[in-house]
Amino acid sequence: MMIRSTVSAFAVPSQEERKSFVSLEKTPAIHAAKLASLACMNTVRIGGAEAKVGALAFPFTVAAWNIERCLFPEESAAKLQATGAPLILLSEMDEGMARTGQKDPTAIVAGELGMNYAYGVEFLELSLGSEIERSFCGDDFNEKGFHGNALMAAVALKDAFLFRLPGEAKWFNDSNEQPRIGDRCAVGAIVETDAGPFVAVSVHLESVATADYRERQMAALIDAVEGFAPGLPVLIGGDLNTGNHTGGDFSTDTLFAMAEGRGFECHGGPLDQTSTRPSLITRFPDRIMKLDWFLSRSLKISESHLVSSLNEEGKPLSDHDMIVCTIEGFST
Repeated sequence: MMIRSTVSAFAVPSQEERKSFVSLEKTPAIHAAKLASLACMNTVRIGGAEAKVGALAFPFTVAAWNIERCLFPEESAAKLQATGAPLILLSEMDEGMARTGQKDPTAIVAGELGMNYAYGVEFLELSLGSEIERSFCGDDFNEKGFHGNALMAAVALKDAFLFRLPGEAKWFNDSNEQPRIGDRCAVGAIVETDAGPFVAVSVHLESVATADYRERQMAALIDAVEGFAPGLPVLIGGDLNTGNHTGGDFSTDTLFAMAEGRGFECHGGPLDQTSTRPSLITRFPDRIMKLDWFLSRSLKISESHLVSSLNEEGKPLSDHDMIVCTIEGFST
């Protein structure tokens, strides 16, 4: 569903409401009804600084990064600033979570960079997170419990939207230590360049899923973007969770062939270079994977590469490295 309603601050369900959600009967119908009833899950938050320039001039850099909750917003902003990217796609951004100090990392990162942003809630978190994440918590409650994706830029983000990807409420069940309301989502907007507009989309596909599941999610997103802005060039970037069902072999994900069949090119930096690493939260990963990609249509991308998420002292800011690309212009 394409959501176009925007707010400057989300309506926050009360602590009592959120506690009651944990005991709801775990059925798709009940989850869908609760998801539809929550204003915070059906709006896009807009904020940040006024646009620095009217349009981006080619060539320019784009950075996409799954920041794993964003434990270190200022340091993450410095890492992003070093790329020189005037357009940034982020995923796994908390808001009002105890594990990240009840902060608003999206607003902090955008403030450090002097950018405006659009942010959408992927999940309303009903717990403090995993056992490791609980060790970061100074409180025994989440002020808001939001976790989602963001798009930020030095130019104005026009007609921002949230698209909730088709899903099966995989995180809404009794056996999960991280119960959540919601499904994976994408946040996008129209971005102006000196040669005309294009659509930029920050997306996070499901990790606990098969290749077919993720292909359906990406196909639905492409359909939604085509309906939203027919004929415009498109850049989709983020954590596509490719290979998460097969021990890390991204080539088994069928979304690439589907996207290429619809006119998209895929960019993930060197194909033999993985994009995940051990972090302060994901300390002992079972495998190192290549999860992070750009998909582009009608855009000329000259190169893409990965940027380490380690800071100067060797501390990992995320379990994902950043992916960066250079856009030279529009293509036909």
